[in-house]
Amino acid sequence: MDIFKIQGPVKLSGSIRVNGSKNAALPIMAAALLAPGETILESVPQLSDIGVLCELIENIGCKVSRDEQRRLHIDATNIDNPFGDYEIVRRMRAGICILGPLLARCGRVEVSMPGGCAIGDRPVDIHVRGLKALGAQIHLKNGYIVAEAPSGGLIGTEVFLGGPFGSTVLGTANILMAATLAKGKTVIESAACEPEIADLANFLNKMGAKIGGIGSPRLTIEGVKQLKAAEHEVIADRIEAGTFMAAAAITRSKLKIDNCNLDHLMAAVDRLRNIGVQVEKYNGGCEVAAFGELRTADITTQPHPGFPTDLQAQFMALLSLANGNSVIIEKIFPDRFMHVAELNRMAANLRKEGPAVIVAGVDRLIAAPVMASDLRASAALVLAAMAAEGTTIINRVYHIDRGYERIEQRLNPVGAKIVRESVPGA
Repeated sequence: MDIFKIQGPVKLSGSIRVNGSKNAALPIMAAALLAPGETILESVPQLSDIGVLCELIENIGCKVSRDEQRRLHIDATNIDNPFGDYEIVRRMRAGICILGPLLARCGRVEVSMPGGCAIGDRPVDIHVRGLKALGAQIHLKNGYIVAEAPSGGLIGTEVFLGGPFGSTVLGTANILMAATLAKGKTVIESAACEPEIADLANFLNKMGAKIGGIGSPRLTIEGVKQLKAAEHEVIADRIEAGTFMAAAAITRSKLKIDNCNLDHLMAAVDRLRNIGVQVEKYNGGCEVAAFGELRTADITTQPHPGFPTDLQAQFMALLSLANGNSVIIEKIFPDRFMHVAELNRMAANLRKEGPAVIVAGVDRLIAAPVMASDLRASAALVLAAMAAEGTTIINRVYHIDRGYERIEQRLNPVGAKIVRESVPGA
């Protein structure tokens, strides 16, 4: 396995460009299964999670390729195996996204219960409840979700998707995709409002769907008889952008971030400014600067437009160097704190209290060998290592490759000192 050796502390300067959004690309790739023909997607990052979904899509009978411009081609003309195999789906949570589109197009689908990061329980009961509301018959068999549509196809209805931790992004995506081919009108109440869902809805409309209320918690879908393949450019990755912002802040640097939509990051920008970080918008991006003492801030993760759970770990690393005490409350995945122990190994002063962490700021972080536990925890450790004194070794960096395309090749040109090495058994 690969490891990172990161020398710190460093100063960052120059410009870095944000890639297309992984969390938008994955459900859009699944949506391509709704129609025969070739869909062409631009700005799809080359990540391990993307590769896993490509493998899954090919396994059901489609053709997937990239061209010289890095555009992703998905030819869904033939689907002869509407089956989400455990050996593939277990490697990535978003594999569940094929459930809705395959049910709508093929009338029957079997998908393994999903895997992904070790960040706590993420049940699929809301997905199942929504598809049942559309008329599907669903049961579990040997770890697989088996879904069948009525003989006449799915039927539009009203669906409430609220759950104990708010709206569900992947659940909204699944029901939204299935409803595009249902008979009649579907109303999704308490739909996820994340920009990635809006991007999915805009893509579906390009395919010929009739979706209204995009960006709001109430989506309306007028079912159509068929959809067509389409071309689409995936939105910029707001989580990658937020990670680069935090990188500039934790290293007390000035960094330009291109291809960054601040409208998708208002909660994160608000917290940065409260911490004492300057964030200035320019056409197509922003400039982040942090030179003085970092102030404390309280953060509560919430569904969009609240503070994103996928930036919680990175901001915890940042606040570990603030002057005073901060409180971070996790309301989306209350167990998403496996990075706390690793940051403490680097001399941070963090104390977990139920779904919250008390962050007592320290003067400096100190390099140490640490273990990446999940995708965003990996990013937090990279940020901490760039600010820490000495050489930090991060094990299991395959987690970060799931969501950041060769992050060392992106950060090193702006001042980072990250070396990737292959070490047996790391």
